[in-house]
Formats: sequence, structure tokens, C-alpha cells
Amino acid sequence: MSENSSSRRDFMVAGGLAVAASALPAAVAGAPPLSGEATDDHLTEATLAEAEKLAAIKLTGTERRQVLTGIEEEIERYRRRRAVELPNELAPATVFDPRLPGKPLSIEARYRGSNHDPGPLAADDESIAYAPVTVLSAWIGRGVLSSERLTRIYLERLGRLGPKLECTVTLLQERALAQARRADAETADGRRRGPLHGIPWGAKDLLDAAGTPTTWGANPYRDRVAESDAAVVERLDEAGAVLVAKLSLGALAYGDIWFGGRTNNPWKLDQGSSGSSAGPCAATAAGLTAFALGTETLGSIVTPCMRCGTTGLRPTFGRVARTGAMALCWSLDKIGPICRTVEDCAMVLNAINGADPGDASSIDVPLSFDATGPVSGLRVGYSPQWFDQDPATDLDRRALEAARRAGLDLVPIELPDLPYGTLLTVLLVEAAGAFEELTLSDRDDELVWQEPQAWPNTFRTSRFTPAVEYLQAQRFRRLVCVMMAQQFEGLDAMISPSYAASLLLITNNTGHPSLTLRCGFKEDGTPHGITLWGGLFEDGLLCRIGMALERKLAVWDRRPGAF
Repeated sequence: MSENSSSRRDFMVAGGLAVAASALPAAVAGAPPLSGEATDDHLTEATLAEAEKLAAIKLTGTERRQVLTGIEEEIERYRRRRAVELPNELAPATVFDPRLPGKPLSIEARYRGSNHDPGPLAADDESIAYAPVTVLSAWIGRGVLSSERLTRIYLERLGRLGPKLECTVTLLQERALAQARRADAETADGRRRGPLHGIPWGAKDLLDAAGTPTTWGANPYRDRVAESDAAVVERLDEAGAVLVAKLSLGALAYGDIWFGGRTNNPWKLDQGSSGSSAGPCAATAAGLTAFALGTETLGSIVTPCMRCGTTGLRPTFGRVARTGAMALCWSLDKIGPICRTVEDCAMVLNAINGADPGDASSIDVPLSFDATGPVSGLRVGYSPQWFDQDPATDLDRRALEAARRAGLDLVPIELPDLPYGTLLTVLLVEAAGAFEELTLSDRDDELVWQEPQAWPNTFRTSRFTPAVEYLQAQRFRRLVCVMMAQQFEGLDAMISPSYAASLLLITNNTGHPSLTLRCGFKEDGTPHGITLWGGLFEDGLLCRIGMALERKLAVWDRRPGAF
């Protein structure tokens, strides 16, 4: 989830009849009749009358008396259920699938990179550290750069510069050097595993790596040690990549504040890097890793990429298995690459793509990417209004013009006026469910961030959301899925300022992929980004369009001065 969530606070949902009652103790044997003044031991009509205000309903006296006849039994069911441990990785029986009935996919597995000549090996370690993955891969493949040397470069930078950013939770030096030496030995034997062979990377510290701490950025879990690898960690190991560090996230995937401090923006150290993929974005932007993996529920890849100037690909929901990743919202969470260039993102996605039995929401859909394919004439939807009013800037408007110069056919569109804030109910309720144990045990007090908009208060507030409202929000979500399917008919992508028109909220709920890339710099020297939104499972086409835009913008390679 993102820390840039003012809309989240604006649409906070309160309410709850049955759930409000769940916070009260069950009736004891011999309790007096349910009438008169409320006591600590039982519910009264007065209790329900107050609860109605939270649920935004109005009952008559007769209706209240009828509700009271069964509600204590319901409370007892809550209590009995709470006695059963529900670990974070246990997903609900209901599974979200972004695909609509009658809308078959016809995507052919294909990966074709650009294969540009990387030129000679850079003369200094800093320039090597900032090279894109595509270039590093070519240097390793040609034998002019060893994985061990590259890994040592990143380990040194993480150790020397990482403290300025407060982005490293655990440095994995021993594991990384062992993997790098293995990669070099395999290269020498002609057994290169693929384009990521020997490339060092960093993992957001909610992705398990066997035998290493995976803390979720939160005090209650700072001593947690993973027993096995997350699916994506396993896949990158198989691809020959080298895991050098576990990188910070805002506690429980919100914001940039974790138990070790606040992760900082390498372009402006007195500014947070935003979140929650705070560490992956800061480390990649500062040349401390070749790439990183982040996650997004509501802006946690998009927002820190905007702040740090990295390129972030949020894949279609279900494309990348989340087995071994902390669950925040089972029907919303996504894992995606954070890199320096668009093609780097496509390369990483190709390695981590695919379903896994541990993630009921994961879907086996092939990736089709051709870096050499044309983009001229591809239809990209936009609304002139998105670019004419806040939060649009001149940099956004220049990016739109760059898209036009790239040969993209810009098609005016208009989204219907719907109460999209309703979708926040899904996130808030699922997150409260994922971390119920913290709320009920009062261990939420251990989290560093305790503002009204922080998780502890949000989890408490969400316990007052009626189950009916959650269900209705899911039905509204399906309506929005249908709306977006109609919008994408005849379109290859959309482009907008990253926070325009509720698109961040909408597409996270409909499962559409997004690609955020640097489009320029603000007056204070910090970067600014623009976002492309793709059709379901058209992640490869989205990257091809993004590469064309990246070439026209020509700003991806500028480095933060202090690093």
C-alpha cells in the first residue's frame, strides 16, 4: 500500500452492527434480560441504537429487540473462531480472478529482447553499478564482468551508502557471494541460466528467503526467520540471480517508516522515499542493487517510483505467484520488478512469471514481449481533463506529447462518474483481517507509526465495517471490472498522471497492470513519473509501449548526486 493515500482517509468507511458487537464480551450465564441500561456483560437496545450510527442504518424498537435475540450467539461464534489460529499465508476461500466470463485470453509465450550492443565495460565501479540489467547481463555474458565483482560492488555500496537511505534490513553477504561464485563457475562451464545469470538484486522484506530474517518492517515480526523461499525468490535463484539484501518497507506494507527508521529519497535525503516498496526503490535509484522486487496493493510500487525516479512494473493480478510473501490483501496484492529501465522490468517479469500451488489466485498466463516490435499506430487512451487539472503538471503534459511523438495514437476517453472510493472497503477490511492478531492482542501498539491514518487505527476502524458492506463493495468492484473491460475495447493502453481520476485505485482493484517511468525533473531536482495502464495480461505490450516512451523522454539515466 502507498503512503500517498489522502483519498484513503477521505473515504474511510466506518460502520458495523454485528462486528461492532464482536468487540464486546459474550453474555454470561444468568445475565439479566437484554433491556435497560448497558453493562459490561450484555447488550441492550441502547447499544444497538448507538451501533446503528456506525452502520448508517435505522431500526425500530421492535427490530432492535428481534436483533438482540440472536446477536449474542453470533458473538459467541466470533469468539470460537478466534480460538483457531489463522496464519497470514492462509487465504480466504473466495478467490478474485480479474478475467471476465466470455473473455478468453490468446497470449502466445514469447520473449525477444532488444539485444543492443552494450559497449565496453565501464571504467569505474559507480558506472557499472548504475548500468541497466540488460547491459550488465551482456557484460557478464561476454566474460568482461564477473558476477562476484559485480556483487562485491553492490555489497560495498549497500554497506557504505545504505545507512544514508535506511533502506537495508538485512545484508546477505555470505549468501550473495556464494551465489555469485556459483554463477561464475557455471558461466565458465558454458551453463549460463539466462539473462539474469549473475545479476545481484534486492527483495522487499516481506518476501521469504530461507534461513534469513523476513521482518515485514514491523516490530512484532522483527525476529521472524523464514523457513523456505518465496516462489519469486526461488525463481530468481533458478534464473541465476544473486540476492544481496532484504530491503525496507513501511511496516506491514504501508508508508516508508519501519522499525529501523524512515527510508529516504536518494535525490533528497530529508524526504522519505514514500512507500511501501520504499527500500527497493531507494536502493535501485541509488545504484545499490541492479534491480529489486516490490509489491503493490494500492500504490506501493507506483508511489515510491514516482518519488525515487525508478521504473516500476505492477503486473496483472495473478500473473506472479505470491507464495511466501506477506499477505496484506489477498485479492489485491501483486509482486513486481523495480528497475532502472523498462526493458529491465520485462526481463525480470519474464523470470518470475507464472502460477504456484501455494497461491490460489495465481494464474498461468504466458508473457509475450517483443522489444523490437513497432508501436506506431497503437491506440492509447487518455482524457484531456486528466492532463488539464490537478494533479497534472507540465512534466505530465510533456510526457503526453512525447507519447504522440513516439507514434502512438492518442484516443480521448472518459471514465464514468462512479463512487470509486467504495473500493477502499475491500482493502481496509482484508488488511484488518490479515493482521487481526495484532489488534486483538494489542501488539499493534508496537508499530512505530501510530498516527490516525496508520495501520493500528485503520485495523481497529475496519472492525466496524459491516460484512454486508464488504460484500457490496466486492459487487461494486465487479461492476468496475466490467466498466474497465469496456474502456479497453479498441485500446492497447492508457496514459495518465499517476494519481489522476482514481486510476490507481481502480486498476489495483480490477487487476490491470501499470508501468511507472521517469518523465522529468521538478524544480527541486527530484524526479517525476508518468504511468501507463495496460490491458489484462498485456504486460508485454505495455512494456513495449513504455520503451518507446522512455526513448523519447530520454531522462532515465540521470543519477542522484549524492550517490
